[in-house]
Amino acid sequence: MATTKELSELSIDDLKRRADDLRATMVQDQLKLRTGALDNPAERTAHKRDLARVLTVLTQKQTQAQAKA
Repeated sequence: MATTKELSELSIDDLKRRADDLRATMVQDQLKLRTGALDNPAERTAHKRDLARVLTVLTQKQTQAQAKA
């Protein structure tokens, strides 16, 4: 996944789209975990951390946008 610096270069819409994609991926991971088809549980943890990074940068950008307005 992208680093925080790379994420900060994205627009708010791109960050929202990426967060939605990661949420969908996490749902798939949860289904695979329950059915026993999840090959690498570490990927699930990585997806959670990636989502947290995206949401952090998104919150920072939204706060900056509100401060400017």
